[in-house]
Amino acid sequence: MSDLNVLYDAPGPRARVRNSLYTALFLAALVAAGFWIHGRLSDRGELEWRLWEPIFTDSRLWTNFVLPGLQDTLIAAGLSMVIALPLGALLGIGRLSDHRWIRVPVGAVVEFFRAIPVLLLMLFANEAYFQWSNVTSDLRPLYAVVTGLVMYNASVLAEVVRAGVLALPRGQSDAARAIGMRKGQIMVSVLLPQAVTAMLPAIVSQLVVIVKDTALGGQLVQYTELRSTIGDIDNNFTSLLAAFTLITVIYVVLNFLLTSFAGWLERRIRRGRRTTGAVLTTDMTDELAAAGDVPGPGAAGGTAEAPRKGRG
Repeated sequence: MSDLNVLYDAPGPRARVRNSLYTALFLAALVAAGFWIHGRLSDRGELEWRLWEPIFTDSRLWTNFVLPGLQDTLIAAGLSMVIALPLGALLGIGRLSDHRWIRVPVGAVVEFFRAIPVLLLMLFANEAYFQWSNVTSDLRPLYAVVTGLVMYNASVLAEVVRAGVLALPRGQSDAARAIGMRKGQIMVSVLLPQAVTAMLPAIVSQLVVIVKDTALGGQLVQYTELRSTIGDIDNNFTSLLAAFTLITVIYVVLNFLLTSFAGWLERRIRRGRRTTGAVLTTDMTDELAAAGDVPGPGAAGGTAEAPRKGRG
Protein backbone atom coordinates (compact mmCIF):
# COMPACT_ATOMS: atom_id res chain seq x y z
CA MET A 1 0.00 0.00 0.00
CA SER A 2 1.40 3.40 -0.95
CA ASP A 3 2.21 5.90 1.81
CA LEU A 4 1.59 8.85 -0.51
CA ASN A 5 -1.22 11.19 0.49
CA VAL A 6 -3.23 12.73 -2.33
CA LEU A 7 -3.57 15.93 -0.31
CA TYR A 8 0.16 16.37 0.32
CA ASP A 9 3.15 16.15 -1.99
CA ALA A 10 6.42 15.07 -0.41
CA PRO A 11 8.94 17.93 -0.69
CA GLY A 12 11.81 17.52 -3.11
CA PRO A 13 15.49 18.34 -2.46
CA ARG A 14 15.08 22.07 -3.05
CA ALA A 15 11.95 22.27 -0.95
CA ARG A 16 13.65 20.46 1.95
CA VAL A 17 16.58 22.87 1.83
CA ARG A 18 14.19 25.83 1.68
CA ASN A 19 12.13 24.52 4.61
CA SER A 20 15.27 23.97 6.67
CA LEU A 21 16.39 27.51 5.90
CA TYR A 22 13.01 28.95 6.93
CA THR A 23 13.13 26.94 10.15
CA ALA A 24 16.61 28.20 10.99
CA LEU A 25 15.62 31.81 10.26
CA PHE A 26 12.52 31.51 12.42
CA LEU A 27 14.48 30.03 15.34
CA ALA A 28 17.12 32.74 15.01
CA ALA A 29 14.44 35.45 15.02
CA LEU A 30 12.79 33.84 18.03
CA VAL A 31 16.06 33.70 19.97
CA ALA A 32 16.85 37.31 19.04
CA ALA A 33 13.42 38.43 20.21
CA GLY A 34 13.93 36.54 23.47
CA PHE A 35 17.26 38.23 24.11
CA TRP A 36 15.77 41.64 23.29
CA ILE A 37 12.84 41.13 25.68
CA HIS A 38 15.19 39.86 28.38
CA GLY A 39 17.40 42.92 27.96
CA ARG A 40 14.47 45.34 28.17
CA LEU A 41 13.11 43.67 31.30
CA SER A 42 16.57 43.63 32.91
CA ASP A 43 17.07 47.32 32.22
CA ARG A 44 13.79 48.09 33.94
CA GLY A 45 14.59 45.86 36.92
CA GLU A 46 11.66 43.53 36.30
CA LEU A 47 13.79 40.39 36.63
CA GLU A 48 15.30 41.17 40.05
CA TRP A 49 14.98 38.23 42.41
CA ARG A 50 13.38 40.34 45.17
CA LEU A 51 10.32 40.84 42.96
CA TRP A 52 9.87 37.13 42.30
CA GLU A 53 10.93 35.73 45.66
CA PRO A 54 7.54 36.20 47.43
CA ILE A 55 5.94 33.77 44.98
CA PHE A 56 8.16 30.99 46.36
CA THR A 57 8.69 32.07 49.95
CA ASP A 58 5.71 34.08 51.23
CA SER A 59 2.79 31.85 52.17
CA ARG A 60 0.50 34.86 52.71
CA LEU A 61 0.47 35.50 48.97
CA TRP A 62 -1.05 32.06 48.45
CA THR A 63 -3.36 31.79 51.46
CA ASN A 64 -4.78 35.32 51.22
CA PHE A 65 -5.07 35.82 47.47
CA VAL A 66 -4.09 33.02 45.08
CA LEU A 67 -5.84 30.04 46.68
CA PRO A 68 -9.12 31.90 47.47
CA GLY A 69 -9.16 33.25 43.90
CA LEU A 70 -8.44 29.78 42.51
CA GLN A 71 -11.24 28.34 44.64
CA ASP A 72 -13.75 30.89 43.34
CA THR A 73 -12.64 30.25 39.76
CA LEU A 74 -13.14 26.50 40.17
CA ILE A 75 -16.54 27.01 41.81
CA ALA A 76 -17.82 29.23 38.99
CA ALA A 77 -16.32 27.03 36.26
CA GLY A 78 -17.53 23.80 37.88
CA LEU A 79 -21.11 25.03 38.31
CA SER A 80 -21.15 26.33 34.75
CA MET A 81 -19.90 23.01 33.36
CA VAL A 82 -22.35 20.92 35.38
CA ILE A 83 -25.30 23.02 34.18
CA ALA A 84 -24.17 23.80 30.62
CA LEU A 85 -23.32 20.23 29.56
CA PRO A 86 -26.75 18.61 30.10
CA LEU A 87 -28.55 21.78 29.03
CA GLY A 88 -26.51 21.92 25.83
CA ALA A 89 -27.27 18.26 25.14
CA LEU A 90 -31.01 18.87 25.59
CA LEU A 91 -30.93 21.92 23.34
CA GLY A 92 -28.96 20.00 20.71
CA ILE A 93 -31.47 17.15 20.78
CA GLY A 94 -34.29 19.68 20.59
CA ARG A 95 -32.82 21.15 17.42
CA LEU A 96 -32.94 17.67 15.88
CA SER A 97 -36.58 17.10 16.78
CA ASP A 98 -39.05 16.14 14.07
CA HIS A 99 -41.66 18.39 15.72
CA ARG A 100 -41.55 21.93 14.40
CA TRP A 101 -43.04 23.37 17.59
CA ILE A 102 -39.94 22.08 19.45
CA ARG A 103 -37.27 22.57 16.81
CA VAL A 104 -38.06 26.20 15.93
CA PRO A 105 -38.21 27.69 19.48
CA VAL A 106 -35.10 25.77 20.55
CA GLY A 107 -33.24 26.95 17.45
CA ALA A 108 -34.26 30.55 18.18
CA VAL A 109 -32.98 30.29 21.76
CA VAL A 110 -29.67 28.78 20.66
CA GLU A 111 -29.06 31.34 17.94
CA PHE A 112 -30.04 34.22 20.24
CA PHE A 113 -27.66 33.38 23.07
CA ARG A 114 -24.85 32.43 20.68
CA ALA A 115 -25.06 35.91 19.16
CA ILE A 116 -24.65 37.80 22.46
CA PRO A 117 -21.13 38.24 23.94
CA VAL A 118 -20.54 36.64 27.32
CA LEU A 119 -19.67 40.07 28.71
CA LEU A 120 -23.17 41.39 28.02
CA LEU A 121 -24.81 38.21 29.30
CA MET A 122 -23.02 38.58 32.63
CA LEU A 123 -23.97 42.26 32.88
CA PHE A 124 -27.62 41.56 32.03
CA ALA A 125 -27.73 38.68 34.52
CA ASN A 126 -26.19 40.79 37.27
CA GLU A 127 -28.71 43.58 36.70
CA ALA A 128 -31.59 41.10 36.52
CA TYR A 129 -30.64 39.52 39.83
CA PHE A 130 -30.33 42.99 41.35
CA GLN A 131 -33.73 44.17 40.11
CA TRP A 132 -35.98 41.12 40.26
CA SER A 133 -34.58 38.66 42.79
CA ASN A 134 -33.72 38.34 46.46
CA VAL A 135 -30.16 37.15 45.82
CA THR A 136 -27.79 38.73 48.33
CA SER A 137 -25.03 41.06 47.19
CA ASP A 138 -22.41 38.49 48.21
CA LEU A 139 -23.81 35.79 45.93
CA ARG A 140 -24.98 38.01 43.08
CA PRO A 141 -21.57 38.13 41.28
CA LEU A 142 -21.30 34.33 41.32
CA TYR A 143 -24.86 33.93 40.04
CA ALA A 144 -24.25 36.48 37.27
CA VAL A 145 -21.01 34.81 36.13
CA VAL A 146 -22.52 31.32 36.13
CA THR A 147 -25.69 32.46 34.36
CA GLY A 148 -23.77 34.22 31.61
CA LEU A 149 -21.41 31.29 31.08
CA VAL A 150 -24.24 28.74 31.06
CA MET A 151 -26.43 30.62 28.57
CA TYR A 152 -23.63 31.15 26.08
CA ASN A 153 -21.78 27.85 26.39
CA ALA A 154 -24.94 25.72 26.49
CA SER A 155 -25.91 27.26 23.14
CA VAL A 156 -22.50 26.48 21.68
CA LEU A 157 -22.54 22.94 23.07
CA ALA A 158 -25.99 22.45 21.53
CA GLU A 159 -24.49 23.05 18.10
CA VAL A 160 -21.65 20.66 18.93
CA VAL A 161 -24.13 17.93 19.86
CA ARG A 162 -26.24 18.56 16.75
CA ALA A 163 -23.19 18.44 14.48
CA GLY A 164 -21.88 15.29 16.16
CA VAL A 165 -25.15 13.44 15.71
CA LEU A 166 -25.62 14.58 12.11
CA ALA A 167 -22.08 13.43 11.29
CA LEU A 168 -23.00 9.81 11.95
CA PRO A 169 -23.92 7.61 8.97
CA ARG A 170 -27.62 7.62 8.21
CA GLY A 171 -27.59 3.84 8.25
CA GLN A 172 -27.31 3.90 12.05
CA SER A 173 -30.76 5.47 12.39
CA ASP A 174 -32.25 3.35 9.62
CA ALA A 175 -31.02 0.13 11.22
CA ALA A 176 -32.41 1.15 14.61
CA ARG A 177 -35.81 2.01 13.09
CA ALA A 178 -35.81 -1.31 11.25
CA ILE A 179 -35.80 -3.22 14.53
CA GLY A 180 -38.65 -1.11 15.91
CA MET A 181 -36.85 1.46 18.08
CA ARG A 182 -38.53 4.80 18.69
CA LYS A 183 -36.78 8.09 17.92
CA GLY A 184 -36.03 8.77 21.58
CA GLN A 185 -34.51 5.33 21.99
CA ILE A 186 -32.47 5.79 18.82
CA MET A 187 -31.07 9.08 20.06
CA VAL A 188 -30.22 7.91 23.59
CA SER A 189 -29.12 4.34 22.90
CA VAL A 190 -27.63 4.50 19.39
CA LEU A 191 -26.66 7.97 18.19
CA LEU A 192 -25.44 9.84 21.27
CA PRO A 193 -23.11 7.08 22.55
CA GLN A 194 -21.41 6.93 19.14
CA ALA A 195 -21.24 10.69 18.75
CA VAL A 196 -19.64 11.29 22.15
CA THR A 197 -16.17 10.32 20.98
CA ALA A 198 -16.36 12.57 17.93
CA MET A 199 -17.76 15.46 19.99
CA LEU A 200 -15.29 15.15 22.87
CA PRO A 201 -12.50 17.40 21.48
CA ALA A 202 -14.97 20.21 20.75
CA ILE A 203 -16.62 19.78 24.14
CA VAL A 204 -13.27 19.97 25.92
CA SER A 205 -12.37 23.11 23.98
CA GLN A 206 -15.59 24.72 25.19
CA LEU A 207 -14.92 23.66 28.78
CA VAL A 208 -11.51 25.34 28.55
CA VAL A 209 -13.31 28.47 27.34
CA ILE A 210 -15.53 28.31 30.43
CA VAL A 211 -12.51 28.22 32.74
CA LYS A 212 -10.91 31.19 31.00
CA ASP A 213 -14.11 33.23 30.75
CA THR A 214 -14.56 33.22 34.52
CA ALA A 215 -11.95 36.00 34.42
CA LEU A 216 -14.56 38.25 32.82
CA GLY A 217 -16.57 38.15 36.03
CA GLY A 218 -13.83 39.82 38.02
CA GLN A 219 -13.58 42.57 35.45
CA LEU A 220 -17.31 43.27 35.11
CA VAL A 221 -19.27 42.24 38.20
CA GLN A 222 -16.53 42.26 40.86
CA TYR A 223 -16.41 38.50 41.24
CA THR A 224 -13.27 37.55 43.20
CA GLU A 225 -11.88 34.97 40.81
CA LEU A 226 -8.23 34.17 40.09
CA ARG A 227 -7.45 37.01 37.68
CA SER A 228 -8.92 39.64 40.00
CA THR A 229 -6.20 38.87 42.57
CA ILE A 230 -3.44 40.28 40.33
CA GLY A 231 -3.89 43.82 41.62
CA ASP A 232 -3.68 42.74 45.28
CA ILE A 233 -0.60 40.61 44.60
CA ASP A 234 1.06 43.50 42.78
CA ASN A 235 0.31 46.00 45.54
CA ASN A 236 1.33 43.83 48.48
CA PHE A 237 3.99 41.37 47.39
CA THR A 238 5.58 41.60 43.97
CA SER A 239 5.62 43.31 40.59
CA LEU A 240 2.80 43.38 38.05
CA LEU A 241 4.80 41.21 35.62
CA ALA A 242 5.43 38.57 38.27
CA ALA A 243 1.76 38.58 39.28
CA PHE A 244 0.59 38.18 35.68
CA THR A 245 3.13 35.41 35.11
CA LEU A 246 1.98 33.51 38.20
CA ILE A 247 -1.71 33.68 37.30
CA THR A 248 -0.96 32.76 33.67
CA VAL A 249 0.95 29.65 34.75
CA ILE A 250 -1.94 28.59 37.00
CA TYR A 251 -4.42 28.95 34.13
CA VAL A 252 -2.13 26.94 31.84
CA VAL A 253 -1.86 24.16 34.44
CA LEU A 254 -5.63 24.08 34.98
CA ASN A 255 -6.40 23.80 31.28
CA PHE A 256 -3.62 21.25 30.75
CA LEU A 257 -5.10 19.04 33.47
CA LEU A 258 -8.55 19.39 31.91
CA THR A 259 -7.39 18.48 28.41
CA SER A 260 -5.24 15.63 29.74
CA PHE A 261 -8.24 14.16 31.57
CA ALA A 262 -10.35 14.49 28.42
CA GLY A 263 -7.67 12.73 26.36
CA TRP A 264 -7.52 9.89 28.88
CA LEU A 265 -11.31 9.63 28.86
CA GLU A 266 -11.44 9.54 25.05
CA ARG A 267 -8.81 6.77 24.90
CA ARG A 268 -10.71 4.79 27.54
CA ILE A 269 -13.98 5.12 25.61
CA ARG A 270 -12.35 3.99 22.36
CA ARG A 271 -10.61 1.09 24.07
CA GLY A 272 -13.83 0.04 25.80
CA ARG A 273 -15.72 -0.04 22.51
CA ARG A 274 -13.08 -2.22 20.92
CA THR A 275 -13.28 -4.80 23.70
CA THR A 276 -17.01 -5.04 24.42
CA GLY A 277 -17.87 -7.37 21.54
CA ALA A 278 -18.88 -10.93 22.40
CA VAL A 279 -18.99 -13.98 20.16
CA LEU A 280 -22.15 -16.05 20.43
CA THR A 281 -21.65 -19.78 20.40
CA THR A 282 -24.27 -22.24 19.15
CA ASP A 283 -25.33 -23.15 22.68
CA MET A 284 -25.72 -19.47 23.64
CA THR A 285 -27.87 -18.85 20.53
CA ASP A 286 -30.10 -21.82 21.37
CA GLU A 287 -30.59 -20.54 24.91
CA LEU A 288 -31.51 -17.05 23.69
CA ALA A 289 -33.91 -18.50 21.12
CA ALA A 290 -35.58 -20.66 23.78
CA ALA A 291 -36.05 -17.57 25.93
CA GLY A 292 -37.54 -15.65 22.99
CA ASP A 293 -34.76 -13.03 22.88
CA VAL A 294 -33.67 -13.92 19.34
CA PRO A 295 -35.40 -15.80 16.51
CA GLY A 296 -34.90 -19.51 16.37
CA PRO A 297 -33.32 -21.34 13.43
CA GLY A 298 -36.68 -21.63 11.67
CA ALA A 299 -38.00 -18.18 12.50
CA ALA A 300 -37.21 -16.71 9.09
CA GLY A 301 -39.65 -18.96 7.25
CA GLY A 302 -42.08 -19.35 10.12
CA THR A 303 -42.65 -23.11 9.50
CA ALA A 304 -39.39 -24.84 10.24
CA GLU A 305 -39.14 -26.65 13.54
CA ALA A 306 -36.35 -26.23 16.03
CA PRO A 307 -33.71 -28.91 15.64
CA ARG A 308 -34.22 -31.91 17.85
CA LYS A 309 -31.43 -32.98 20.10
CA GLY A 310 -29.95 -36.46 20.00
CA ARG A 311 -32.30 -39.03 18.58
CA GLY A 312 -31.95 -42.34 20.25
